[in-house]
Amino acid sequence: MVVGPKKEQTRNRNVEVQGGGQSYGVRADGEIEGNAYEPMGSPGVNHWQATYIDRDGLQDRGNIFFAAVEMTRMPMVITDPRQPDNPIVFCNGAFLDLTQYKEDDVVGRNCRLLQGPQTDRSTVDEVRKAVAEQRAVAVDILNYKADGTPFWNALFIGPIFDQDGQLLYFFASQMDVTERRTSQESHLQAQKMEAIGQLTAGMAHDFNNLLQVINGNLEVALISLDKPDMARTALERAQRAAMRAGKLTQQLLTFARKQRLEPKAININTLVVEFSEMLVRTLGEKVDLRLDLRPGLPLCYLDPTHLEMALLNVLINARDAMPDGGQVTVGTAIVRGEERISYVDLCVVDKGTGMPPEVLQRATEPFFTTKGPGTGLGLAMVHGFVQQSHGRLEIDSKPGEGTTVRMIFPVADNGQDGAGGAGPELDATTPETDAMAGSRPSVLVVEDNDDVRELAESVLGMAGYAVLAAASGEQALDLLREGARVDLLFTDVIMPGGMNGLQLVDEARRLRPRLQVLVTTGYMDELPGRGQGQRLNILAKPYKHGDLLERVEAALGKEV
Repeated sequence: MVVGPKKEQTRNRNVEVQGGGQSYGVRADGEIEGNAYEPMGSPGVNHWQATYIDRDGLQDRGNIFFAAVEMTRMPMVITDPRQPDNPIVFCNGAFLDLTQYKEDDVVGRNCRLLQGPQTDRSTVDEVRKAVAEQRAVAVDILNYKADGTPFWNALFIGPIFDQDGQLLYFFASQMDVTERRTSQESHLQAQKMEAIGQLTAGMAHDFNNLLQVINGNLEVALISLDKPDMARTALERAQRAAMRAGKLTQQLLTFARKQRLEPKAININTLVVEFSEMLVRTLGEKVDLRLDLRPGLPLCYLDPTHLEMALLNVLINARDAMPDGGQVTVGTAIVRGEERISYVDLCVVDKGTGMPPEVLQRATEPFFTTKGPGTGLGLAMVHGFVQQSHGRLEIDSKPGEGTTVRMIFPVADNGQDGAGGAGPELDATTPETDAMAGSRPSVLVVEDNDDVRELAESVLGMAGYAVLAAASGEQALDLLREGARVDLLFTDVIMPGGMNGLQLVDEARRLRPRLQVLVTTGYMDELPGRGQGQRLNILAKPYKHGDLLERVEAALGKEV
């Protein structure tokens, strides 16, 4: 939606006078446009967005202007806000053609008669707000014809005042833009499918390379068991490739806004300053890094590690856009949004080659890159992280003039409860007193993937834990109901079939309220805090053996 200025502002602006002072109006000057595309193909400049007349004249229908209104193919309506419910008091023939209503069915009724089950309520609320404030408004809205057929309506509404500024009428013109909207949606769907194709192809290419490295080195290790040094080297190469695969997965999850965030209240200025040494080394000697940080910046609730990586990705792009060197500025500012919500703007400005419109439009697509060795996941990851952090990403760029990237985040006191849910905090419960104190702690591993489950069993077993295993939440609950000794429940979150990990945790704690819990996941929008003030203890996949053992020991509160 786009709205015009308030009535008080329009009366103080330059106006056009018509009819020797019979009427005058405020030009649109490109301010009032539709919420998708301009209905007439370009921004409205010369039409009026607010009108003032010296007499009512609604019933004066013997002049050329009334004839023109009736002859035009543009549907037009006038409503009278001085009457109860702001009813329609005039509509032209084109409006009746558009809506298939008869004049007697329309005059005297509010325009809401055109609304239907799929009409967007937020758009209706925006229109009502503009009307209540006596302001012009332009929207695309889904309306319905008399026979129930839906159509997209490009709607413009403007107020008409008398010479003293008293509201007399609202004038509305409209166009059926269903064909344009359908074409637009088809085009967007085609773009989505193309992006999915690029994503699939890119994933297949990168993962095939990594799988080749992993499988090849494992084969080398198997045939080199009599040569420990060669086998160890091959296994280390396979392990490095596996960790790169995990990193690629995290990048994809970040793009999809599905990665696990651990937000904290941070000062972005402090993070930039502390991270600046790393940034300077990354940019190299040819690029001059400048900081323009606004003092007194409010805190934001963000994952600092992911924010650092997002900033680093943007700066690497800036560096690559200036092959001969140059200056890049990292700045911060406070942005005031609607409804008194404040935001912090983290801005990166370079003076590099810039991007043409067709490249800028695709800048955040996964695997789309103009750099030969680039992966095309940098800005896609940044976009995903910013979106998941309840912020927005804005990119301005022109060829030869450089690029400005803004990451805009809500401040911590706006009532946000964090991006992606509460961070992983240790469960506040105390371990049960165990009648078998002194024996090996027992861990119940719940994982539907056999290889992953057996790996966790091996790692925990080698570390001295007694291990029970279950392939599903239902099997795990059976073990608990049968009285199996379990000191710690270690479960995956996403398990196909009946019960997922979160449901298992709820049931397990109902059976054993003091049971310690550690969950693991690599794919989750949000892991909410559980009941009774408890929060989940979360280990992100893929994890290293040492990380698993460290988190198990911490959860149990003792060493093996």
